[in-house]
This record gives sequence, C-alpha cells and structure tokens, in this order.
Amino acid sequence: MPAILYLVHDVTDPAVAKRVTMLSAGGATVRVAGFRREGRQAPARLGAGAPIDLGMTRDGQFAQRIAAVARAALGLKQALAGLAAPDIIIARNLEMLALAHRVAGLYRSPPAIVYESLDIHRLLLGSGAVSSTLRTVERRLAADAALLMTSSPAFLREYFEPYGQVSAPVELVENKVLALEGERGVPQLGPRFERPWVIGWFGALRCSRSLAILKDVASRMDGAIEVVMRGRPAYREIPDFDAQVRDAPHLRFEGAYEPEDLPSHYVAVDFCWAIDFFEAGQNSEWLLPNRLYESGAHGVVPIARANTETARFLQARNIGIVLDEGSADDLVARLSDLTKEELQRLSARQQALDASTWTYGVEDCRALVQRLAALAPSQPMEAAA
Repeated sequence: MPAILYLVHDVTDPAVAKRVTMLSAGGATVRVAGFRREGRQAPARLGAGAPIDLGMTRDGQFAQRIAAVARAALGLKQALAGLAAPDIIIARNLEMLALAHRVAGLYRSPPAIVYESLDIHRLLLGSGAVSSTLRTVERRLAADAALLMTSSPAFLREYFEPYGQVSAPVELVENKVLALEGERGVPQLGPRFERPWVIGWFGALRCSRSLAILKDVASRMDGAIEVVMRGRPAYREIPDFDAQVRDAPHLRFEGAYEPEDLPSHYVAVDFCWAIDFFEAGQNSEWLLPNRLYESGAHGVVPIARANTETARFLQARNIGIVLDEGSADDLVARLSDLTKEELQRLSARQQALDASTWTYGVEDCRALVQRLAALAPSQPMEAAA
C-alpha cells in the first residue's frame, strides 16, 4: 500500500482528520504536513505521526495565506527532512497544489500528485483580472496532476468542465460518514416524533443568513420549533454570534463536538438544516455538505433549498424537505402543518435507503487507496541529493 504525503491548509480542520482516517483505514501510510490556523492547537498526532508544521495562517485572509505558502515553499526541504519519500502527494486545495510541485521536485523520481478540491473559492469564479489569473495558475498547476478528487458532481459540471481547469481523471469522494467498525451502517435513530420539532444545525456555522432565518423561525413559532446548533462558529463572518444566540428565544448553541458524539446529538433533533447561503449562486449551490450525510445516516430529515445540488440529491431519492427559497416564511409554512405521521413517512423513506447512500465502510476506503496506489511511479522513490 502507498505512502501518502497529505498537504493541507489547516491541520486542525476535522475534515482533514476524517480524510486521514479514511486513507489509513484503506491501508495507506499517511503523513500530514500543513498550516495551523491562528488560535488553534495542532493535534499531537495525525495519521502516522505528528503533523509537520508549515506555519500559521489566518482564516479568511487570502493574502496572508499566500505569503505563508511562499515562506513555507522556501523551507520545504528542511521541514520534510527525515521523512520517507512518498509515493503520492495529495494537495488539499490550490495553494497546497503549488507546494506539492515544490515537494515533488525534491525527489529524483517525483511522486504522483493528486489535486483534492472540495470547495470552489469565490476568487476563482469572478470575471476580473484576479480571478482570471488564479484560474490560469490552477490550470497550469493541475496540468501534471494524476487525479482530481472532489466531493460533488456539481463542482465538475459548474466549474471544472466549463472552465477547462483539470484534464486529469476524476475520483468522486463524497462527504459520507465513515462507518469502519462492524456493520457498514450507523444506528438509524430517526426523529423523536415529538413536539416541539427540533432543528439541528451542526458543523461549520458560517452562514449569517441561516442564523437569521433560524432565529426568526424559532421566535415566530414561539416554542413550537426549537433550534440547536453545534460546531465551530465562524466569528469572522458572524462576529456577534454569541450575542445573537444569547438573546434569541428557543435557539441555543451547545459547543463543538467530536465525530463519535454525532449519534447522541442527532437523536435529540428531528430535522437537519442543510441550507447554506455563504456563497450563494456559487459554492453554496454546488456542495454536498457533511451534514447531509450525517443526518441521513442517523435517520434525521434534511432540509434543503431548491435548485441546489443538495436538493437534487434529495429529490432524486424522494426524501427530505426542499424549500422553494429557503426563507423563514417557507420554513414556517412547511413545518406549521407538518404532522407526526408525515414526519414518520419522511423518515421511513430515508431509512429504507441502502447504508451506502450515507456511509463509507472499510472496503470503500480500501478501494480508494487502491485507486491512489495505481498512480504511484513504478520505481522506488529517491530523495534528492
């Protein structure tokens, strides 16, 4: 099985740990090198050892991140000294792809480079000179990629294909729940089927419009709907998050969580808020978020907005609730008349789906690693002199 060097923008991101777990479960030896976000503590161990520190970055400050990448590029040989030569480098987003080329140049027989793109940054999507330049940089850096890994078909359909960004083969790796012990599925707890209905908004809490909608609905329905939030608030996007939550009736924030805590959190809610306006018209329309698969795996009904990839996912399977606009009025109208029997029918249709809709098991992890292993150069790696 291959040795993988995983280059990441944030070693503290739970999604990075999830991918490392998936690759390790598939049989790969994974070492992680990357940046840590200001104010966060890097994990002591990630994969086969401690993550290799490439420096600190600040959330949302693109120029600072580029400067940090430039500094890291100058010290890569020293930072990676003593690290066994990898067979494959996975670069998680565009700036890491630039570093991947620098790392590959340290070896006489360069490792295969895999470009992992799980979000399309708004700076790549404009019509101005900055966006055009960034797309040109991406095309050039991706020209030698052996594989593109992405998490939603819409990223291919709406960005990579029309812009002609990557010619490499594609591996779709969705944001499914990892179910690595025993049966492939996870406990299908299902909604509580009790009033008041409870909406859970879990994960990256970065959408100020979602918070405003959920606050409004909870207030207007005056106890008939409650909202529970868990995860990481994005204070850059919602600087007064704590004050908003403190002053809102029937809405509460219950802190961060670990993946193993998900069953106990989902058993306490009826619906999952799977709507995002953070990059409306672009990335928010195209992504298939972690919370979609988490709620599905645990039998909780997702709520999506029409004309998004999440809505198309639900509609193709005749499950979930799809709102026309995703507004407070939409949600109040939909939930005010919802009966216990209808919620039971929604949940039953969802739970009748195969577990593979929502989860990846060990065999899926092995299949991914085998796909990656086939990319590795046939000759053994040698460190550059």
